Amino acid sequence: MRIAPFNKFLIAGIALLLSGEPAFAKKMYRWVDENGNVYFSDQVPPEQVQHKRETLSEKARVVDVVEKAKTAEQLEQQKRLDALRKEQEKIIAQQAANDKVLLSTFRNLDDMNRALENKMAAFDASRKAIEGNIERLELQLQQQQKQAADHERNARKVPEKLLADIAATKQQIDATKQELSRHVSERQTAEKEFKADMSRFQFLTQSAGGDAKSTGKSLAESNANNALGLFVCQDTEQCEKAWKIAGEFVAKHSTTAQDVETDRLIMRAAPTKDDDLSLSVSKLDQAGGQQQIFLDIRCYQSTLGSELCAGGKVQAIRQGFAPFIQSQLTPQQ
Repeated sequence: MRIAPFNKFLIAGIALLLSGEPAFAKKMYRWVDENGNVYFSDQVPPEQVQHKRETLSEKARVVDVVEKAKTAEQLEQQKRLDALRKEQEKIIAQQAANDKVLLSTFRNLDDMNRALENKMAAFDASRKAIEGNIERLELQLQQQQKQAADHERNARKVPEKLLADIAATKQQIDATKQELSRHVSERQTAEKEFKADMSRFQFLTQSAGGDAKSTGKSLAESNANNALGLFVCQDTEQCEKAWKIAGEFVAKHSTTAQDVETDRLIMRAAPTKDDDLSLSVSKLDQAGGQQQIFLDIRCYQSTLGSELCAGGKVQAIRQGFAPFIQSQLTPQQ
């Protein structure tokens, strides 16, 4: 060990410190600079504060550690990673909440089919009412236009009020037709979303063999995690093994180069082509000390890229993530 010579009383102080004599009431610090020089002192000079340092007790025991100061680039990277992890946690929480509502609302697909029929029947009833309003307004317009024509045939000036009424009726017809168009669009969206919920429910409860509330709970949780690309660790030791396997999975399915690799995040570079896939995995801490590994898949920001991310290939990769880790862990346990 080489001791830096900036403090003349340093060696004597360390000798007394290690001998157990209470020579100093002040704290002592130990750090290593970028050249590998080891320093001991009761003060840290400003030009040395960027290094990782340890605070020593009177018996030379480490009582505190201050990590090495991060560079501007490292701070910016950490900011990116924190933002990504926060966004991933939101995705997981939102999907879990949606699945909980879905599974607690319906018992089986028959329940959902009946609910869909009732929902569509309500939309159709509203549509008929809107169409009835259009018919009534169009009949009203015909009558008003007939009155105006009668005035013109008799060489009389059409009253201003009648002209204003005709204009108002036309505006009402246009507004009601727009309402009908919105209603049709809302019905289509509602039907599409409900059918998506049905597909999600079926996926969550597949092979459950009955009531999802009573017999399919654990299966639903497993399926939900698979669909989301989420592996739930049983303990820290398993998570360390799973993390290495997750890294292999990312490398296998990504088409872009490595970007970031830490003990909390493995991320490939951003996509640059329509057919690029950029995978990343992050380790998330949950309440009670449980850890999860979350898979995220990015595609190029283009029409084809969006279609790729929404398609079956990406869905299959995401759903295969947790089962792949589990299959690789099984022989090791």
